[in-house]
Amino acid sequence: QVQLVESGGGLVQAGGSLRLTCAASGTFFSINDMGWYRQAPGKQRELVALITRGDTINYADSVKGRFTISRDNAKNTVYLQMNSLKPEDTAVYYCHADVVLWLEMTRVNDYWGRGTQVTVSS
Repeated sequence: QVQLVESGGGLVQAGGSLRLTCAASGTFFSINDMGWYRQAPGKQRELVALITRGDTINYADSVKGRFTISRDNAKNTVYLQMNSLKPEDTAVYYCHADVVLWLEMTRVNDYWGRGTQVTVSS
């Protein structure tokens, strides 16, 4: 019913920048929280940044001051600007959204993108 498609990943040297984009498509009433998660080899998936519909933002301590999350509600799109990238930022980055569907408005549904690889070389 709802698809999240990430783009913008790639290979970058330490200190470089990337901008990730996640666009939601399908039929839904609204999107509440949107966020970015990442999973590195051998590690658990972790929250990187979260932005609510009211634009309240939370960052993981490890990215605070380097990453910026934003959203465009008219486009159902969330962005993650990543600056001063470090090798430890290497991971698959996943977009996540809490979605309220038409005819299912008493609950929220979790949707995940398929992920985009970010690799930071030293």
